[in-house]
Amino acid sequence: MTRFTERRRKLRSLLDAGDMLVAPGAFDAVSAKLIERAGFRLVYIGSYATAASVLGQPDVGILTLDDLVDRAGTIASAVEVPVIADAENGFANAANIWRTVQAFERAGIAAIHIEDQEFGKHADVPQVLAPLETIVQKIRAALDAREDPNFLIIARTDAVLAHNDVDEAVRRMRAFLEAGADLVFPAGMRAADLERVRDRIPGKVVVTDKPGCTTEEERRAGADLVLYYGFTLYAAYGAVERALADFHASGDADATGVREAASDFEQFIGYDAFVGRARKYGLA
Repeated sequence: MTRFTERRRKLRSLLDAGDMLVAPGAFDAVSAKLIERAGFRLVYIGSYATAASVLGQPDVGILTLDDLVDRAGTIASAVEVPVIADAENGFANAANIWRTVQAFERAGIAAIHIEDQEFGKHADVPQVLAPLETIVQKIRAALDAREDPNFLIIARTDAVLAHNDVDEAVRRMRAFLEAGADLVFPAGMRAADLERVRDRIPGKVVVTDKPGCTTEEERRAGADLVLYYGFTLYAAYGAVERALADFHASGDADATGVREAASDFEQFIGYDAFVGRARKYGLA
């Protein structure tokens, strides 16, 4: 049994335990390691953070399968906790989605979500969702494609995010669960709406965080897993922006305080461990 198999079993076990899980979103290996060090039991990596950190671009459908798998695999290799990743719309039809599923599985990911959004995500343009039967067949094919039964398939609908249609989201989630999806994900659904329809969703539900909503409110609404997809990305953006502005204004890098973290950072990132290995094998 590989370490990645163990993590997949751990994720399934955590979900089966019944307590709501929180997965902060990473954007690179360092942010993922910090999430783990802070005590969170899961790490998430989505297309939003990947597009921003890898390409410096918005998440508007420009990422490739390799872009997402490479970043997700790097993160999975950097931590010991399960990693959940974004597989967009699967990058293929049902007959070819096996390649997507197996790429993420071989990269060490514990779960992926596959969505029905075809165009317009995160942008003020016309939104296009795939027909229900198309995504249902993709979910069935994704389940057939996985080699490890502990690798979870999360079926996402953007019916709320795209069209503010809660009832359509429920209809789609029920169909996804009937097709065998391990969890369902109504993107954009707020806690109040989830609480109102939760008894109509006969399975585990993933949501993303919302401004003004606490984890306790998400728990009361019936969420099983909450993805804080932009958390570390926004934290890094704000902190780096402020530090650079201070440095530009003062001309004194020491005055920004950023160097105070250097010693802790180098220990955190593994320099001491490298020195230990070098000495063990006679290289130092």
